[in-house]
Amino acid sequence: MVISNANVYKDDEPRVNSEIKASEVLLIDDQGNKLGVVPTPEALRLSEERDLDLVEVAPQASPPVCRILDYGKYRFQQQKRDKDARKKQKNQTVKEMKMRPKIDQHDYDFKVRAIKSFLQDGHRVKVSIFFRGREMAFLDRGREVLNRVMTDIDPLGKVETEPRMEGAYMRMMLSPAAIVQPAKPQAERPKTAERPHTAEKELSDTLN
Repeated sequence: MVISNANVYKDDEPRVNSEIKASEVLLIDDQGNKLGVVPTPEALRLSEERDLDLVEVAPQASPPVCRILDYGKYRFQQQKRDKDARKKQKNQTVKEMKMRPKIDQHDYDFKVRAIKSFLQDGHRVKVSIFFRGREMAFLDRGREVLNRVMTDIDPLGKVETEPRMEGAYMRMMLSPAAIVQPAKPQAERPKTAERPHTAEKELSDTLN
């Protein structure tokens, strides 16, 4: 039994081969070469000659952009990228670190080291100062502690949400800073150790 491609097409998937309804397309071949605007039947003929598929990669363009490629391989790579993105998002959790407005230096140092570790692992960190009873009259002490944290976690993190009161807690949210990436040490290496420019290779990888 043959199932028509039209019956299995989903809105979140690209149109492939006979699913493509435009009369002409902007064609890119399997080597990444732009062949210009061609009639869709001609684009289908070229893809069939190479035993590959015609895939509509930019349907919103006018005319739509299509590429000649191995659709099975394309879907596998796309699913892998989506899976990696979901995994990365799932792994980024919100950690909470609680402190007191009169926290001693040893406890403070221990908790700041933990905050730095969380940020280096890519997690967001909620820092909370708990006020008990009469301590509510000295909110400035809690703000001073949070200001110290802001200074001490630089440049590993940045303030996502400024300190604010939530009941008996003064809280702020920290998020990892882009500078966490080990790009700076590499930039300081001697020129002989620097990697060659790879912009052309990256562009080629993107097209292929």
